[in-house]
Parts: sequence; C-alpha cells; structure tokens
Amino acid sequence: MKTLNEQVSAPADVGNALIGIRGGSELDLDLRFEAVHEGILVSGTATAQIAGECGRCLDPIEYDYEADIQELFYYEESEEFEDDDDVDQYWVVGDLIDIDPVLRSAVVTALPFQPVCREDCLGLCNECGINLNEDPEHHHEILDPRWAALAQLSDNVADDATTIKTSDKREEK
Repeated sequence: MKTLNEQVSAPADVGNALIGIRGGSELDLDLRFEAVHEGILVSGTATAQIAGECGRCLDPIEYDYEADIQELFYYEESEEFEDDDDVDQYWVVGDLIDIDPVLRSAVVTALPFQPVCREDCLGLCNECGINLNEDPEHHHEILDPRWAALAQLSDNVADDATTIKTSDKREEK
C-alpha cells in the first residue's frame, strides 16, 4: 500500500456550462493505492475549489468540494474484469494509472445541473434583467395585448372628458 498527499493542478473542463473546477486551480489529493489480486484499488478524496455562476441571477458561486474516490484499476493481463459495456473499466498501463477520468466522474456527477447562489434566489426580471434579489418589489405593468385597443379607447375617453371639463370652466367665466 502507498499513500499520496499532494497538491496538483486541476485538469481543464471539469464541470458543466455554469459550474465546475477551474482548469489549473489547486486540487488536493489524499489517496491510498492498494495492490489487490485484480489490480490496484485507489481510494481517498480529492478536494477542489468549485466556481461558477448562479443559474437564476448569474451571481458568482464558489465553494470547496471534497469528492470521494474509490476505483479499481485492472492489470492489463487480468481476466477478472467485468464484461459489461456500461461499466467503465480503468487499466494499469505499465506502472501508471490515469486518475483524471475517475476524478472527472466523481466531481461532475456531484455538481448541480442548475446551481443557485441560495435556495430562495429570485433570479432576474424577464422584462428588463434587473436582479430581483436586490429589488424584490420590482415589477412591470404588463397589459394583455388583447386589451390594448380597449385601454387606448379608455385613455381617449379620459382625455376627451378632461378637454370638455376645461372648456366648460372657460365658458362659465
């Protein structure tokens, strides 16, 4: 058995469109490598800084995430691997193993599809784009287009009534 406690640079493109690990950022590995009959069992944790933006209001999000890793890397000559095509198979090539796909799988599957800065985030106004968290009372007067002609007629009647009242007051004087 061997242990590895090391800081390495994170690989690029670990995440989805809104959130993930920034390529080149620090990644803390605390891993244990154990020789077993079929290959090498890798277990431990990888801690990374997750960064992205809220899916509702687009504010930045950052937090630390600790991914649990446990994977068996089969020796090339091993006959004891699973024949299922749906199961990922990892191999020891020479004396090396590639932990990158295991790390990607552990982190990406744990990331939220639609990350939010907080559970009650109000998002952005769909009319003007203002952040509703900063102004929760913000709203727009939206008139149903089917009633627009009636509203215009109502405005014309009100204007005519004002004009008539003004002209009546002039005649009284």
